[in-house]
Amino acid sequence: MRKYWYRKCLIITLVFSVFFYMGYSVKEKMERNEKEEVSAGTVSDNTVIPGGMPIGIYLETEGVMVLGTEKVTGTDGERLEPARHLVKAGDYIVECNGTKIRDKKELQTILKTTDGTDVILKLRRDSEYLEVKVKPVRSKKNNCMLGIWVRDNAQGLGTVTFLNSDSRFGALGHGIHDTDTNALMEIRNGRVYETSIRSIQKGIDGNPGGIEGIIVYNRYNVLGKIDKNTDCGIFGTLDRTENLFQDTDPMEIMQTDEIKKGDAKIRCCVEGKVKEYKIRITKIDKHTREENKGLEIEVTDPKLLEITGGIIQGMSGTPIIQNGKIAGAVTHVFVSDPTRGYGIFIENMLKYVE
Repeated sequence: MRKYWYRKCLIITLVFSVFFYMGYSVKEKMERNEKEEVSAGTVSDNTVIPGGMPIGIYLETEGVMVLGTEKVTGTDGERLEPARHLVKAGDYIVECNGTKIRDKKELQTILKTTDGTDVILKLRRDSEYLEVKVKPVRSKKNNCMLGIWVRDNAQGLGTVTFLNSDSRFGALGHGIHDTDTNALMEIRNGRVYETSIRSIQKGIDGNPGGIEGIIVYNRYNVLGKIDKNTDCGIFGTLDRTENLFQDTDPMEIMQTDEIKKGDAKIRCCVEGKVKEYKIRITKIDKHTREENKGLEIEVTDPKLLEITGGIIQGMSGTPIIQNGKIAGAVTHVFVSDPTRGYGIFIENMLKYVE
């Protein structure tokens, strides 16, 4: 009987030891893997994760942006232009009769309550604020009209350039300008969305072509927020980095003085996934007056030329890589020759990610 209990205790002890060792080994392995994953995803101060993926872009202005004024027809048939010389293209209407304006609909709602009386508009013109008084014109349909064309948002498709260690991103390499006034849009906020490429229009001389994407502007497709629209690109924070940056290793930042004429590559997604294509840097201008045109590049990759004809609309923000470092981003295409275009130094973009 004593031998039986001795053997039983010995077996229990051995089983416990085996499970304890296995548990310890599994825990140690999990901790080691976790450390390896954190190490692999670490981005230091002199590195970023390169992009090349398409994104949907939506910007909202601060107030509503004035595009221009026009004549409107009153109840008596007379044509009047009530806002002429009072507001001008590029102004932002931020208040109407003391009420803050966020979009066109809010401005229209207030005008419906004016009953034809004078309207006080608070404008932001450059960095100054001013107030103007406008007498609305009542139309035959009993609407009060100011004769002002306005815009409150902009949307489109572009390419993300990089992501840093704080989940801050840069994209486009140039600012978003209003199509009518050509003024850099001053934004209240903005968002980036997931998108998929539906078709590509190949660029030819005189027509730069473009990427057509599918963007569903709902909360389920939001990737992050945009908080800056500058001449060097749009910038913000990504909340869902894993949706864009998968299996992408950090890359060193190339100082402007390191960039050389000659062979380089760009990263873009024109074949369903991000790939690298050959280009040449043909000119470097460190003293350019336009910050987003410091580089001139030429596409030399036969595959990319076959698919896109070179640089097309939607590729703005495509990372430029030389000697394994990120040197800049594509910003513009030469309309007369889509194989050639401009780029921005990555250092110029990084100034805006703080």
